[in-house]
Amino acid sequence: MNQHKICAPARANSARRTLTRFGAIALVGAALSACNVAMGGGGGTTEGIGYRQARFAEMSAMKAWRDCRDQALALDRQARDAGLPARYLASAKALEACEANAGPEIAALNPEERMRAAAVASLNYLKGGDLERARTGFETFKRYFGGRDLHFVDGSSYNETMDMLLGLSEPQSMGALSVANVSPALKTELRRVRYWERH
Repeated sequence: MNQHKICAPARANSARRTLTRFGAIALVGAALSACNVAMGGGGGTTEGIGYRQARFAEMSAMKAWRDCRDQALALDRQARDAGLPARYLASAKALEACEANAGPEIAALNPEERMRAAAVASLNYLKGGDLERARTGFETFKRYFGGRDLHFVDGSSYNETMDMLLGLSEPQSMGALSVANVSPALKTELRRVRYWERH
């Protein structure tokens, strides 16, 4: 009888250990199956990788565009230092090539930077003496950037200045010229030209 009493707790402990092991195995199995559902079933990992790859492609394209733009702006600085029309034209062509080679990845990235580069390209064609390409570049600028405008350091409008310089907008009266948002120096020069055209 004493042997029976001593063996009974041992069997109970053995049964508890077995239940505990099965319980632990069941919990681990449930946890692993929950992980599989969260990872595999929702497709979150695949979408995350696709998003990161697309983002990396955008950043790489933007870096390549910026490197190209910086080289073109170096030509612009050389043109200003030397005052050579040919260098203005080279800078304008380089800026246009940067945009043409960029691809769709940067279409929505940093529109302000791209607007400034396009504006410099049009101005440099103008400074280089190629009025036709300056006009084409300016029309493309307005169409591509939806009529948005830039402002020079003195606050004058890039769009209105280019309209006046390219002869796309000629105010019929001196009052219209007075209210145009162009630099005072340009207004003075346009008034001088208009005076000598009439006298």
